[in-house]
Amino acid sequence: MQPNMSPAKPRPADNNSHGLYGQDILSVKQFTPPVLDYIFSVSEEMRTLVERFGSADLLQGKIMTNLFYEPSTRTSSSFMAAMQRLGGQVIPINSVQYSSVSKGESLADTVRTLECYADVIVIRHYEAGAAAEAAHWASKPIINAGDGVGEHPTQALLDAYTIQRELGRIDDLTVGMLGDLRFGRTVHSLTRLLLNRNVTFRFISPRLLRMPEEIRDEVTEADGTFTEHEDLEEVIGEVDVLYVTRVQKERFTDLGDYEKVKGAYIISPETLTRARQEMVVMHPLPRVGEITYEVDNDPRAAYFRQMQNGLYIRMALLATVLGRA
Repeated sequence: MQPNMSPAKPRPADNNSHGLYGQDILSVKQFTPPVLDYIFSVSEEMRTLVERFGSADLLQGKIMTNLFYEPSTRTSSSFMAAMQRLGGQVIPINSVQYSSVSKGESLADTVRTLECYADVIVIRHYEAGAAAEAAHWASKPIINAGDGVGEHPTQALLDAYTIQRELGRIDDLTVGMLGDLRFGRTVHSLTRLLLNRNVTFRFISPRLLRMPEEIRDEVTEADGTFTEHEDLEEVIGEVDVLYVTRVQKERFTDLGDYEKVKGAYIISPETLTRARQEMVVMHPLPRVGEITYEVDNDPRAAYFRQMQNGLYIRMALLATVLGRA
């Protein structure tokens, strides 16, 4: 154990939480098929709870800290809503420039301070690996809400849950990932979550924004299948899921490169005339022109249902990690 390292997190006393009670949520690799099925089932219970009663007191007396080093609308708001729907309270730190971080406080000291007040810390950070570093120092559970170009496990969970609800399964599908596959942590995490599910991947992007070699190697090592394309027209008619991402201007060090690729793909009603009738269009949002507003009226457009599903997934995770599922 390293000097000053926080004590190990408690191990679950039983199997009711599928090993997640008291634990960090850092990577989709934690979610084996049985654990994923469990989270989906708890999410369905949370959906019913919200639809029937609006809220509950499952997490009454519990406090969550929302520690966001990057701007966020959906992830931050849905975690806060999830905690409040379950009767818990939130310490929101959505502008770290107004916190002691602006004074030069280390991530280690920040999380060790905040866990003095809260039972769980949700963190978003601009550096890959920051959530794991926070977990290294914290004795309370850390939930990764996105770390740089690394992972976004709760987004992948809600994405897979959306596919399950829209198509009835997450196995034996053809999934097209479109747009910024180089920097898009959502597509990295979702690809990893769908490994060993007999999913065929179509990676569609400008050459500059190809899926990282690390992710492509993981698909190959899992005996998965993928093809790479620059032209959406080559595959639009065969995908069951079209997962669209924006080109992330904030990740580019050379804005000239951004200008070359920012408008590479635009999904319109005309685009979808060549797509299957039984398919779904997804997007983690925000969108900045990749999907026209006219597509919103198409029943295949699932991205706002996707956002709603995020509430139930995060309610399920919080209740499970805090031992109240």
